[in-house]
Amino acid sequence: MDFGFTTAAYVVAGVLFIFSLGGLSGQESAKRAVWYGIAGMAIAVLATLIGPGQGLWALSLVLIAIGAVVGHQLATRVEMTQMPELVAIMHSLVGLAAVFVGFNADIMINMVSGLYAETGGVLGASEDGITAIGLPREVHDGLSVFGQLVAKKTAVEITILQIELALGIWIGAVTFTGSVVAYGKLSGSSSLLPFKIDTSAKQLPGGHMLNAAAAALSVLFLILYLGGSGSWTLILLAALALFIGYHLIMGIGGADMPVVVSMLNSYSGWAAAAIGFSLGNDLLIVVGALVGSSGAILSYIMCKAMNRSFVSVILGGFGGAAGPAAEIEGEQIAIDADGVATALNEADSIIIVPGYGMAVAQAQQSVSELVRKLRAKGKEVRFGIHPVAGRLPGHMNVLLAEAKVPYDIVLEMDEINEDFPDTDVSIIIGSNDIVNPAAQDDPNSPIAGMPVLEVWKAKQTFVLKRGQGTGYSGIENPLFFKDNTRMYYGDAKASIDALLPKVE
Repeated sequence: MDFGFTTAAYVVAGVLFIFSLGGLSGQESAKRAVWYGIAGMAIAVLATLIGPGQGLWALSLVLIAIGAVVGHQLATRVEMTQMPELVAIMHSLVGLAAVFVGFNADIMINMVSGLYAETGGVLGASEDGITAIGLPREVHDGLSVFGQLVAKKTAVEITILQIELALGIWIGAVTFTGSVVAYGKLSGSSSLLPFKIDTSAKQLPGGHMLNAAAAALSVLFLILYLGGSGSWTLILLAALALFIGYHLIMGIGGADMPVVVSMLNSYSGWAAAAIGFSLGNDLLIVVGALVGSSGAILSYIMCKAMNRSFVSVILGGFGGAAGPAAEIEGEQIAIDADGVATALNEADSIIIVPGYGMAVAQAQQSVSELVRKLRAKGKEVRFGIHPVAGRLPGHMNVLLAEAKVPYDIVLEMDEINEDFPDTDVSIIIGSNDIVNPAAQDDPNSPIAGMPVLEVWKAKQTFVLKRGQGTGYSGIENPLFFKDNTRMYYGDAKASIDALLPKVE
């Protein structure tokens, strides 16, 4: 059968996915980009259902319906604060799919090899490109589409397929357990897992040597598998990869989880590409490469924003200080709503720095209303966004866009940092590490060298915070003890709502 329509549909879907990724780079084009992605996926699913391997319609439609219901439930129930862990658990499913596809490909190779042995043929030998030596036509036609694809391959192509499926299994297994651990660390006590995963970095005795040994053994089992030792080598290779994924991510602290999620995003893309090579599906190869490369680029951008190398994040995470951190002198001075409102009423320029605390409190609508009132009085109000604010890049931008905050007053760190000395008031809403002066002043701080928003350079700084805790990463912040800083304690939304009637 001619599957030209499927090939053309895959090309269209691939182009739509590229447009979708490109459109996500801007707030104004993001909604359109999402629709590009939806359209591309719909075309891809339809083309797959009527393309090579078509059949089992009832089962396919049931599975699609189940997936649609689950997806709808997640989309309507998951809060923005839970998006990182949702992304992580979705990555685990991609990894698991890669493992299943890899083992299925190995089973098919073994089955076709058995048929050759029964008929006296040689696996990989082909006379006419359709029917291999010794494999009767009726036997060939009785195979699945993937089985027929395997039967057409030469000996060299079979070896390449074995390499592809082994890599798919290994990457998929690492992605699966790594994503599950990342999900557990991000969600904490709200995790769907039957146990809670501590956000601190923990490793078994031997640390990274265990990971290195497991990786070396994986290479050994790959060589044995390619040498014809049997499928047991794949099983052990998968087990080692599952351990590496678990132990690698367990050894990374919770503060680095956003980078880890991005890294796992990249892994899931390469796993999907490996699936595509194994199945001979061009669209999976293209989409996997897009996801894999974009995830890698995002990981690089996030590491650059924290002034950390990707290797240092993966091999250590936060907490590897060179010496004792500098002692913090002074005390945190609290202020009430009247004091903050007075400062805002007298200020001409204001910069707001939102963080994960704003997302948890769902305070973006109240913040938007405060900004509207301040701008109506002729005050200059802008937002400073750190690249890793929240749990994922763009987290704060999405929340502010949802609250109808104008795009033109939402600026990136590099665009606004030099304006703080000329700013009357800076307001920090639920941020900690991204406004921590220790990154510049204390070489022994775990975040030393990380670029931060220099909010303390404003004439007055107000920090909206639930209490005196150290935040998600557990690092103390000297900003809270500076002379020009006042702590406005309480739930972010309730605190902003208390300010609104006092801003005249």
